Amino acid sequence: MGKQYYGGQAVIEGVMMRGRKAMAVAVRNPQGEIVLHEEPLTAKIYTSKWGQWPFVRGLAMLWDALGLGMRALLWSADVAVQEENQEKPTEFTGPVAWTTIAASLSFAIGLFFLLPTFVAKWMAGFFGDHAVVDAVFEGAIRLLLFVVYIWAIGLMPDIRRVFGYHGAEHKTINAYEAGELLTVENVQKYSVQHTRCGTSFLLYVLVISIILFAPLTFAGVEQAWLALLLRFVTRLLLIPIVAGIAYEIIRFSAAHDKNPIMRALITPGLWLQKLTTREPDDGMVECAIAGLEPVLAADGITNVVVRPATPQDQTPEPAPALP
Repeated sequence: MGKQYYGGQAVIEGVMMRGRKAMAVAVRNPQGEIVLHEEPLTAKIYTSKWGQWPFVRGLAMLWDALGLGMRALLWSADVAVQEENQEKPTEFTGPVAWTTIAASLSFAIGLFFLLPTFVAKWMAGFFGDHAVVDAVFEGAIRLLLFVVYIWAIGLMPDIRRVFGYHGAEHKTINAYEAGELLTVENVQKYSVQHTRCGTSFLLYVLVISIILFAPLTFAGVEQAWLALLLRFVTRLLLIPIVAGIAYEIIRFSAAHDKNPIMRALITPGLWLQKLTTREPDDGMVECAIAGLEPVLAADGITNVVVRPATPQDQTPEPAPALP
């Protein structure tokens, strides 16, 4: 069995961490307490041998974002709005939650898939509808929209805090992988950037899609609406393949990050992470450590976390299950 790479994502006022056998979400509630949720990873993508095959294991990263990530985000929202003296968090679940998710996914598909396809098709018309020109325009527009979108939402105070927790997640993983004892002081010494970050993963996805989508412009189809529909459908179907390739590249480059060529490949992703991370405060780092500890413990690693002296923080408050 290969080396286990730990990681996670920022959520509202907290961090989700994932290992080989378990995931955990640590969120700070309005009373300043760390609320912790743990659960084993039982989906086939994690437990089966085929889930660890090259080019298949990249699907786990997609599942983390769309499955675990969404559930962790909803749960963190529940905890973050919990009122004082309230016995359990307000549950942001049911129709309201899933309608919000559906609307968000629809917006993302429209902005990052449909719009670049429409605009690229129109712009390519000025260059004889050349397939390569069309694909380059589509990829460039998608990348530009992605960067502008991240920059724009990063101006919002609440999102800046999420980006701070993103930085705390990276610092904690970096400290663990460097063999440090996980204290707030030790973790704060490390970088907010990480070679296996999901932001870098998305950048690889965007670049690889330019190459794979180039032959699929359907310029020979007479009906314009049918050509656009075929383009949209094929792009959705190719997402797992693009994700699998992107994951293998990011995994390989991270394992060989001292190589000058690999370092050059990694650098654009690290630059992009400057938009999605912020320097965290000590409370954010403490939350990230609290999220990583049970994930490590599930894999039998129990001697790397130094607990703080405050009794309240030594035993994070239990919480209800994720939606």
